[in-house]
Amino acid sequence: MNADPTRSESGSVGDLGAQALADSRKLLLRAGDLHGRQLRNALADRTEAWLAARARTLGIDEGSGFAIVAIGSLGRRELVGYSDLDLILVHDDRYPDRLNEVADGLWYPIWDAGISLDHSVRSVPEAMKVAREDVTAALGLLDARYIAGDSDLAALMISSVRNLWRAEARTRLPELIEAAQQRWHRTGDIAHRAEPDIKNGRGGLRDVQLLDALALANLTDGLGALDPGRADSPLREAYDDLLAVRTELHTIAGRARDQVRAQDADEIAAALGVGDRFDLARTISRAARITSYAVDAGLRTARNAVGRKGLSRLRRAPIRSPLDEGVVAHGGEVALARTAIPGSDPGLLLRVAAASARHRLPMNGPVLTRLAAYSAAIPEPWSPEHLSDLLVLLASGHDLIGPVEALDATGLWERLLPEWAGVRDLPPRDAVHTWTVDRHLLETVAYASALTTSVSRPDLLLLGALVHDIGKGRGGDHSEIGAELADGVAARFGLWPDDRRTLVELVRHHLLLPRVVIRRDPTDPETVASVADRLGGDASLAELLGALAEADSRATGPGVWGEWKASQIRGLVGRVVGYLGGSEVSEPVPLEDRVMELARGPEFQVRVEPGDGPNMTVVTMVAPDAPGTLSKMTGVLALAGLQAQSATINAHDGLAMDTFVVMPRFGGPPDRQILRQRLIAAFDGSLDVTMALRDRAARRSAPVRVADAAVPVSRPTAPPRVQWLGRTDATSDGIGPVLLELRAVDDEGLLARVTAELQKLGADVEWAKIATMGATAVDTFCVRLADHSDSARAQITAAVLAVC
Repeated sequence: MNADPTRSESGSVGDLGAQALADSRKLLLRAGDLHGRQLRNALADRTEAWLAARARTLGIDEGSGFAIVAIGSLGRRELVGYSDLDLILVHDDRYPDRLNEVADGLWYPIWDAGISLDHSVRSVPEAMKVAREDVTAALGLLDARYIAGDSDLAALMISSVRNLWRAEARTRLPELIEAAQQRWHRTGDIAHRAEPDIKNGRGGLRDVQLLDALALANLTDGLGALDPGRADSPLREAYDDLLAVRTELHTIAGRARDQVRAQDADEIAAALGVGDRFDLARTISRAARITSYAVDAGLRTARNAVGRKGLSRLRRAPIRSPLDEGVVAHGGEVALARTAIPGSDPGLLLRVAAASARHRLPMNGPVLTRLAAYSAAIPEPWSPEHLSDLLVLLASGHDLIGPVEALDATGLWERLLPEWAGVRDLPPRDAVHTWTVDRHLLETVAYASALTTSVSRPDLLLLGALVHDIGKGRGGDHSEIGAELADGVAARFGLWPDDRRTLVELVRHHLLLPRVVIRRDPTDPETVASVADRLGGDASLAELLGALAEADSRATGPGVWGEWKASQIRGLVGRVVGYLGGSEVSEPVPLEDRVMELARGPEFQVRVEPGDGPNMTVVTMVAPDAPGTLSKMTGVLALAGLQAQSATINAHDGLAMDTFVVMPRFGGPPDRQILRQRLIAAFDGSLDVTMALRDRAARRSAPVRVADAAVPVSRPTAPPRVQWLGRTDATSDGIGPVLLELRAVDDEGLLARVTAELQKLGADVEWAKIATMGATAVDTFCVRLADHSDSARAQITAAVLAVC
């Protein structure tokens, strides 16, 4: 057996000076014989041996009134190549005249040897004071471990600090959570970063240590949080994987570093035997996902475990507040209603996720487990109702990321989108990208949600953002591969053939506009004609590509989307759309024969029929055609909790004959007789629909309280837009009707409020096409104006925007 070059003939490294310790550490790292836990143990053994020997030299022994205690990585025996030594010299105040001499004798040799040192000198009361005043210091002290000297004194300090933490952790939980959130804000998510900070990032080593601190106070589980009682729990494995990466990172970088940089990744992967840098990235991402999921669950458990004080103790137990059909808020989480049966309700999963994003509440862990075990598959092709619920989720901005991550952690997201497996944890190929491919797709969707009112097809924009890079990681041109995959996705989601083609072309050409503005003159008529030809003369596709280019760029990383790029792409889109003759103008939908038959019936009629989806209903209303009829009809529907997904508004023989496709949020189809009675009451004046809706909104304006936590309503980011599309069939006197298009985030009663404003300002609606695409309304009204002046239109525009 070869002699250990780090040891002298006379004994262990502990018998030598601090420089020998430093040299010993360097030789261990350069030799490359030890890896992982073996390397960490060897580094810790040599360091502790030297500290023990130095303690004896300084007279720090049993009963001396001095003790050396390690915290941080040495305290956990997780010392890696260039970790700081975090040491505390504990004293009992009996020998103040020796304190400086002992401290200097301990610290100066370490400094002189060039070893990074984080040190302090504390009495037991001083250690407790620091733990009480600084939550970060308190967490560090929980790792304290005796190294040398007075063991009773060290044990007293360690037990005192831990008992103090157990006593005060409940009151300090908000401070602890705030500190963690600030750290996450600085360092970001490990699971999705191209160059993650595996120690401090969200889902990193410090988060598991946070869980252990909460477990010490009996507020949650520690390393067994995902599978209590198992030494090989997923969380333990995730922690070990991240620790192994950090160990090799220090060795390869030759310095203290916690961010895995691209240039070191292949070497780290080789040392760990996990393949190349892309395999390493997936290993890190998988471990971080497990940790993030555990810390989210742990913090919720801790919050629920903290007792209420004062008058709050007298409050009733958390109530179950309905959020959607089969979905409730309970205890600050999204849960299932008692009557919900996942096995017989395929859309329940989507409604749970959409409610989580819309109300910014986490999904209950047992609910996710139940859905994973028993949720029924959504029949293919999806119904419009199921697609609508997915679009509501996608339109939630950055609030969609948490629910999707939770679904992905439990295998539920891949059931909805099997193609996701190919991009999960996939690192980017170039440094300009901040995120892994899967997170980049979600970030793109989030940015696209703010642009939904800038396009005529917000549903296709969101779906295109979700799958535009789905072809990456499969070899070949990811745009072409992605287009093929998008075709299958579109078929599964039940898109109409024309929409299916648009989604495919949106994925195929999602890089077209950015490339054109870099390589060619976007103002050149030949360039404009070439782009229009590439897009098959589809002005709507050009519009979608412009919005997707913006969302994609913003989601890529800082500085990718700027003023120059914005002006170039937006200008090119405008010129292409103009070259193609502008966007398509809506026209009235002819009345169906079955609706025309109602003209021969009573003056007020309501027909209720099943729709395409299990919870969709078609409501046809007939009433005298007069100013305000549409606002009364839509108000009656809103009061019944019915949100119009689409509608056709027409008149015939003095009657308004309007058909609405509605989706009740709760319960079964609406009662036809109740709708008819309310419609009649709205016309005879006994029911003021506008006032009733205003009172209803006032009652709902305050946040719903669930377990002392407010449940906010959705806060949309897409601004409402009103466009005047010009006259239709204008007469010779120039006073024909005009088209007004509204694009806005939909909510209950929006259509009723808008039509009431139009009536109030003398804009008579002759016909309308109403469409709600997920969470975005794209409504076109053909109105006859009493005043066609610019000021009159501006007044109408301002009034409509004010009620959105």
